[in-house]
Amino acid sequence: MTKPPPPPPPLPPRPDGSSTSPTVASPSILQPPSHRKRGSKPPKVFRVFRAVFRTFPIISPACGFHSPIPRSTPSTHHDGHIHGATRTTGTLFGYRKARISIAIQENSRSIPILVLELAVQTARFMQDMGTGLLRVALECEKKPGERVRLLEEKIWSAFINGRRIGYAQRREPNQSDLHVLQLLHAVSMGAGVLPPHLADANDGELAYMRAHFDRVVGSKDSETFYMLNPETNSGPELSIFFVRI
Repeated sequence: MTKPPPPPPPLPPRPDGSSTSPTVASPSILQPPSHRKRGSKPPKVFRVFRAVFRTFPIISPACGFHSPIPRSTPSTHHDGHIHGATRTTGTLFGYRKARISIAIQENSRSIPILVLELAVQTARFMQDMGTGLLRVALECEKKPGERVRLLEEKIWSAFINGRRIGYAQRREPNQSDLHVLQLLHAVSMGAGVLPPHLADANDGELAYMRAHFDRVVGSKDSETFYMLNPETNSGPELSIFFVRI
C-alpha cells in the first residue's frame, strides 16, 4: 500500500473555530489545466460508428433500457495504454462513512477538470472494487438548444454494474478537494488513508485511491475513463462511462 507524502505544516483554524474538514489558503502546488488540444481524430465515419457503438444500451427484461455500458474493453498496448486515448490521473477519495468523490486531473499536479460526487459510501465503493470489475455508468438528458460540454453537466443518473444507485453531482473543486489533491501531488498511484488529523469524528478516516485513467472520447455526448491496472494487462478494474441521451 502506497503512503502519501508527509503532511504540510498545520493550517490555521477556520474563522468558526472548526477543524474537521481540511482547508487550504490557495492551491499553491496544483497548476491550471493546459487546455491543450486532443490528439489527432480518426476519420469522421469511424468516429460516428464508434460513438454509436459505445452508446448501445444493455437491455434488461425487468428494467428496460438503462446503463449504456459497452460489453467489451478497447484494445490496449503492451503497457496497458488504450490506443487513441488520453492519459489522465484519477483520484477516488472520501470519508469512509460519507459519499465518495472522483477527481480527474490532466496529471497529479494540475487542478482537476472534473470533481464528481457519487451517492454511495466510500467504504462500500472501495469494498465493491475489491470484488472484481466495477463499471460506473452516468447518464444525463440532452437539452435542446443548450450547448454544454459533456463533463460540465451538473446532475447524472448513476448506475454501478447496472444497479441504480441514485444520482451523481458535479461540483467545482472546493478547498477541501484541493487540499487532498495537494497532499497526493507526488503520488502517481496507490491507495490508503490520509493523516489521522484529517479524519472526521463521525465519518471516519479519509481514504483515497489514485491511478492513471485513459480518457476515450466517443463523441460530444459520450466519454469513458478506464482505470489502468499496472500489475496486469487483463483490462481495467474500474470504468466510468458518461453519456448524454
